[in-house]
Amino acid sequence: MNNKQLLAQRIQRQQEILDAAKGANRSLNDDEQTEFNALQREIDSLNAAVAAEEQQNSSAPAGNGNSAESGTGEDTRRAIEVERSRIAEITAMCRDFDISPDQYITNGASLDNVRKAILTQLRQNHAPINTGVKVTGNGEDDFRRDASDALMFRSGVQVKNISDGARQLANMSLRDLGIECLTREGRNSNELLRMNPDDLYRELCRQFYNPTAAFPAIMDQTIRKSIVELYNAVPTTFQAITTKGSLKDFKTTADHEYVIGGIGDFLLVPENGELKPDMPRTEALPQRKLDTYGKQFSMTRQAFINDDIGFLTEVPGLYAAAAKKTIDKQVYKLLFDNKAIFDGTPLFDKKHNNLISTGSAPSQKSIQEIILKMQQQKDQFGDAIYMTPRTLVVPMSYEFDLTVIFHSAQVTGSSNNDINPLFNYPLQVVQSPVLNALAGDGVCPWFLFADTTSARGIQVDYLNGQETPTVRRMETPGTLGFVWDIYLDWGISVRDFRGIAKNTGVTLPKAE
Repeated sequence: MNNKQLLAQRIQRQQEILDAAKGANRSLNDDEQTEFNALQREIDSLNAAVAAEEQQNSSAPAGNGNSAESGTGEDTRRAIEVERSRIAEITAMCRDFDISPDQYITNGASLDNVRKAILTQLRQNHAPINTGVKVTGNGEDDFRRDASDALMFRSGVQVKNISDGARQLANMSLRDLGIECLTREGRNSNELLRMNPDDLYRELCRQFYNPTAAFPAIMDQTIRKSIVELYNAVPTTFQAITTKGSLKDFKTTADHEYVIGGIGDFLLVPENGELKPDMPRTEALPQRKLDTYGKQFSMTRQAFINDDIGFLTEVPGLYAAAAKKTIDKQVYKLLFDNKAIFDGTPLFDKKHNNLISTGSAPSQKSIQEIILKMQQQKDQFGDAIYMTPRTLVVPMSYEFDLTVIFHSAQVTGSSNNDINPLFNYPLQVVQSPVLNALAGDGVCPWFLFADTTSARGIQVDYLNGQETPTVRRMETPGTLGFVWDIYLDWGISVRDFRGIAKNTGVTLPKAE
């Protein structure tokens, strides 16, 4: 196998290592980095050998094959010796300053360039007056963490326990941060500073493919932090009336579990009597299934040049908030549409004994009526359910009336000062503007939910319990921008109708 073939083989192996790390959305591990560096050293030597061969062949007299072959072997040995000497000197130089030599060895830097890079790095770490930046910690992970926190801090997001390094990095523009990242990876800082923003953007886009590159990794971290921050801040209400579940895959899952009351009564055992064997009675509840929901967003060339960091902190957060709002809307739409559930009957129906069809606004009388209807439910086997009403779900507009109902000791309007039975009654009131939007100008229902520990109701399942959206950098970037996918896997199912009751309601009053 000749040098060109060896060179192609080593380059192919390097690409396989990078592809494996990129496919797993991670950086190179220690073993992979060691092999990658060793391959790079071989590639550098082989490049020099191939170049020497081509030069020797082009200058050799025609027909003098033996002379060319002899010259090629000598040039190859000389190129290898030069490369070994370069690597040894760079390693010794970097060891004196406790700096990793790998980046300088792999990118083919000359000794002069390595000396300049070491001096630049020393100035950055020990003389912040020259650079304006002092990165805390000694590792690359510390720098990336500080840079990500700096972007969050600069955009106005509250960052807990922010370091001094992050505060100083917050003064950097995206262009400055990109130059800092490339400089730390061995590029000439003076050359980068002379680049215009457009050229620098294209240079950073090439880093998109490198799983170990700092700049795209910092953006990934910042986006993930903003997603969690803004996702948790969305004031949705479906969490108050649903249970949370987890599924391991996207297959339809039959919900075969014991239901309330399926054990039967305890039987009397006479003296010296025998305990009777029993088999718990079970019934298949609805099937649960996950679906994937998502969108795609990008950092455009214009955003980078304009130093607009909103794409990192605001835009991804808006998509994450949209995911949570979508779940909220789907839960309330399920209640509002009242479609048939697992037993073929609409969720709220006379057969289910959970519907008050003579609609009314929430009042002392109508609230008592819906509480009593829920408490009289029976399970699939005809046994009473020990159910605790817990949450009253209403559209926006009933807030002040409900405050009076639950916090007045006497019945409003009573001439006899009758005691109000709902005074401080332990019901949580949840208002949802989604119900208003779904009702429009029509009749708007309201609902009562039982405590989820005493009765089943609606469940939101997530893939492996992952509640916040996942963000993933695309394998192939857009033509003029970095591109990310953002997605979340969830499914909503009615597990039992007995823990929910509905009043069909009335047309909502118009705000003046």
